[in-house]
Formats: sequence, C-alpha cells, structure tokens
Amino acid sequence: MAGRGPAPKDRDKRARRNDDGPRLTRLPFQRAEQPALPTGDDKWPKRTREWWKMWGESAQAAHFTATDWEFLLETALLHARFWGGESSLAGELRLRVAKFGATPEDRQRLRYEFLEEEQAPVAKRRDPGRFADLRVIPGGADDALAGS
Repeated sequence: MAGRGPAPKDRDKRARRNDDGPRLTRLPFQRAEQPALPTGDDKWPKRTREWWKMWGESAQAAHFTATDWEFLLETALLHARFWGGESSLAGELRLRVAKFGATPEDRQRLRYEFLEEEQAPVAKRRDPGRFADLRVIPGGADDALAGS
C-alpha cells in the first residue's frame, strides 16, 4: 500500500539542524468557490452528493484554489464509481482525499490544526475614542525629524 511515511519531526526537536533545502516559492492566494457537480445532481449517487457538500462546508475549503476544486471534482468521479461498486478504486480515492486532510493523520502530516472557537484568533478592534484627546506637541518627534 502506498504512503508517505511518518510525519517529520518538529524542526526544534531534530537532532540534526541541516538546511531543509530550497525555500518556498510564494504565490498569491486566490480562493475559489466550490463548483457544482456537473450534469445535474440526479446523475450522482446520493452518497457522492453528500460527500461533495461535506467538502464544501469543511474548514479546509477556505484554503482551496481553482486547481484544488478541479482535482477534488475529478476525485468525486472516482467517489461516485466507488459507491457504484468499483471497490478497486478505494486506494486511489484514499490517496486523493488524503491530500486535502480528510483524516486526523492526514491533517497532522499536512500540519493542519483545528482550533477551538475560544482559541481562534480574534481581530482586535481599536476604540476610535481612545486617542481622541491626543494632540501633536510642538517640538515633538516629528519636528525633530524634520530638522535633521
């Protein structure tokens, strides 16, 4: 059975601290909306329609691009055939959904972590009235910088 082995250790816990290789190429993120299943829902098994809806509502979906959805759409075809009785597709289906973090082990390998609501970062809001009574003092830092 194919797999990728155990998840790597945290960088701080490794005995060797060799360079991890080439740095990442950073690309702009362009979130994409989940497409509808093609040719109408009536052609898809009920189980695949539920599976597709589940992926659209998953936390991971907030990070899917157009190419991710396209790959997952192709995976939906395999999912439909699997639920139609082609059990030989089970391995390929497992490998494909693992790429999206379907199981706790997959998410650990991908370094995904779900946060409880109380742990999730909350955007800090500034009170506009908090600094309303502050004024610029003549001879302050701005004047000193202007003179130099």
